Amino acid sequence: MKISLAWLNSYLAPADLTPDQAEDLLMHVGFPIESRETLPAGDTLLDVEVTSNRGDCLSHVGLAREIAVKTGRSLVMPTADLPPPAPGAGRVEDLVAIDNTCHDLCPMFTIRVIRGVKVGPSPEWLARAIESIGQRPISNVVDATNYVNFELGNPSHVFDLSRLAGPRIIIRRARHDEPLTTLDGKKRLLTTDDLVVADQGTAQGLAGVIGGADTQVTERTTDVLIEVATWSPSAVRSASRRHAVRTDSSHRYERIVDQRSLDFASRRLASIILATAGGLLCEGVLSAGSPPPSQRPIRLRTSRCTALIGVEIPPAQVEGTLRGLGIATEAAPSSGGEQGALTCIPPHWRPDLTREVDLIEEVARVAGLDRIPVSPKVSVVVHPPNPRELALRELAAILVGMNFYETVTFSFVRPTHAEPFLAPGLRELRVDDERRGAEPTLRPSILPSLLACRRKNQDGDVVIPGGVRLFEFGPTFSQEIPRDPASRGEVIQPRTFAMLMDVTGSGTAGKRTSDEVQSAIRAMRGVIESVIRALGGTRPSIEVAPADPPYPAWRTDAVARILVDGLAIGHFGVVSDQTTSAYGIECPVVAAEVLAAPLLDLFPPRTSVRPLPEFPAVERDLTLIVPENVRWAAVESLVREAAPERFESLAYVGAYRGKQVGDGKKSLTMRLWFRDAHRTLRREEVDPEIDSLVRLAGQRLGALVRTS
Repeated sequence: MKISLAWLNSYLAPADLTPDQAEDLLMHVGFPIESRETLPAGDTLLDVEVTSNRGDCLSHVGLAREIAVKTGRSLVMPTADLPPPAPGAGRVEDLVAIDNTCHDLCPMFTIRVIRGVKVGPSPEWLARAIESIGQRPISNVVDATNYVNFELGNPSHVFDLSRLAGPRIIIRRARHDEPLTTLDGKKRLLTTDDLVVADQGTAQGLAGVIGGADTQVTERTTDVLIEVATWSPSAVRSASRRHAVRTDSSHRYERIVDQRSLDFASRRLASIILATAGGLLCEGVLSAGSPPPSQRPIRLRTSRCTALIGVEIPPAQVEGTLRGLGIATEAAPSSGGEQGALTCIPPHWRPDLTREVDLIEEVARVAGLDRIPVSPKVSVVVHPPNPRELALRELAAILVGMNFYETVTFSFVRPTHAEPFLAPGLRELRVDDERRGAEPTLRPSILPSLLACRRKNQDGDVVIPGGVRLFEFGPTFSQEIPRDPASRGEVIQPRTFAMLMDVTGSGTAGKRTSDEVQSAIRAMRGVIESVIRALGGTRPSIEVAPADPPYPAWRTDAVARILVDGLAIGHFGVVSDQTTSAYGIECPVVAAEVLAAPLLDLFPPRTSVRPLPEFPAVERDLTLIVPENVRWAAVESLVREAAPERFESLAYVGAYRGKQVGDGKKSLTMRLWFRDAHRTLRREEVDPEIDSLVRLAGQRLGALVRTS
């Protein structure tokens, strides 16, 4: 915003502001000076940086108000006195009418008419004012509109009344490809998104942006129609960008011009035109629009003001500052023992003031932010890292060490891809947004995202030893199906952790043996146990139990539930052939998905320290033939419950199925360790304990010792 110091001083009393003072004062109230230039006749041009929320300061009066309240000077407002309507000039309503079809985009449109004007060069004072801010004088009538724009911040436009088609001004949407030649001489084709000021024929101006050339004021103009209006900021901004034209008017309309300011601006403009171009003022003023929005009072607590600013500012100074800024104040009734509160109503030119903290900021800004003490030292409290973040880092480090790659995928998937991952009683969540196109569904699981990523790797011919391995941590979304159709089901959006890995083998793509699939399942189980141990240490008990698929995407005979300390936290298994085919994935894949919260809650791992044993252990392998339905967890539980003497630990070695063990049975091999803390243990001392375990396994599990 370029301002003239002489022009600025005309609204201040005393009018003795120097360039240095103006620069210092404006900077201290939040308007730094970008450049400064000395003009003829002792004037100074200042280029003021105005923030986007302060449209009121895109004017000389607005900046003068800031200086007045900062320095204690008086603000001298310009006059807008109009002479009585001239006899014989007629009434405005007899000459023209307004049809405002877009009240939402044009809150208010006003018209005055002056007849018999003499368009010509501007008087010296008006031309000098226009030139002082870098504008080019055009004519007395046009320069008057520019003067009011830079004086009050109210853009306006004047039409040659005789060149309008019909006695009606229409505010409407433009027609498709409607032509308009604007004041810059360019011919433009409008769209139905544009808002125009039209006569009964065609568009005569792009609303809030630029006027039309067909009805512009020229030297032959005698009757002028004065438009002072306000427009939707978003509509003006869109039109300005769409047609690549930016004007002083559009710049102000984009920052809100309140409709309550229009009457004063209209009277001010009419008075300047009458003084510089003569003419007869028609009786009345036309307006069309909506009532102005109500002004909501804001309660300001002076104690809160002191607490936020950190400096004691007397209540009288607080109230004086607010009134100087045009904010109406009165003592507020006490509430909850609070004394000294004010009820404040911001002026119409400050739409940015909506909360108590906004008023407090105004008080601090005018009082001077440099008054707030700054400590020479800044105390810093170092907090420990967030445990969840540390857990995620540890989880990622473990998986990267196992050749997994982390993915960051989008939360939207195709409806057909989401459906197989919905558990019974749940339904998908969609967004009503055309921009989502073919993927409007929020994913109910992370696995659809990982499968899509796996397909991308396949299409890119990515080959990694051991197969592609992916993992991701993120949110999932679904909704309960309510029993009552009239009610809405609860939205469920847990964060989960998912993994995906190929079933590798030596066969062709898509062909894997049962042993290769089993090997991949065991590998995934090992990954899951490694993750749980890394986050929770040796303390949590881990159990894997065969389970029914939680949703249709799994193979029905290859799914297991993961339990930690008896709490089910997720599932893993083989993804069904139908699901992988839907994604076009050629090889079988094994996947896992667990709830993130119970997994991360295991962190940090609890460790125990004990001295190294002084004597060697006795290691024994024991192979039992058990029914197919006997799980490793049952065998492990039996050994630990029996608690053989000097027993230290056991581990799973492997399982075998074949003709040698018979149908419906399997051979299960475990390794047991025994140790005496005070001497070397002999094998003969372990044999009775092994025999006792064999008998107990036979009684409870129907187990036999495999001898060959």
